[in-house]
Amino acid sequence: MIALKEGVQAKIDGTTVRIKGPLGEISKKFESVGLKIELKDGGLSVVSPSLMVTNTAKAHLANMVRGVTEGYVKKMQVVYAHFPISLEVKGGKVLVKNFLGEKKPREAVIPDGAKIEIKGQDVTVSGIDKEKVGQAAANLRTATKISKRDSRVFQDGIYPILED
Repeated sequence: MIALKEGVQAKIDGTTVRIKGPLGEISKKFESVGLKIELKDGGLSVVSPSLMVTNTAKAHLANMVRGVTEGYVKKMQVVYAHFPISLEVKGGKVLVKNFLGEKKPREAVIPDGAKIEIKGQDVTVSGIDKEKVGQAAANLRTATKISKRDSRVFQDGIYPILED
């Protein structure tokens, strides 16, 4: 049973679950054989013949409830030793300019629903959908992946800041 926090509403349309809260609304389609999600006693009940499917669906629903109430934030940092890197948000993309002295900027696609803030060398990715925030951070990291060079020497890139 996933408890719905105060100010959070859930709606189930077939296999799609919509959760609405103070920060926004998230919807997700759950397609698994035998999976049943129902509204009961101010919470969401998940039943499936497979324990793995049940626990996965519960985790997704708990992430959705937390997202619409608290939101998700990933902090990253731009690191360079060779050429100064600059970032620019343009539409749904982040352009990484002057990475290793390259003339053509590298691009990182930002999914809808994720917001990017750039302050100097600090990059903050935030949003209500945990999957989209994580994908945006992964796209930034992947855009600055270095190949054909020694990674012990060329450590330039955008890296997540690990927090306790």
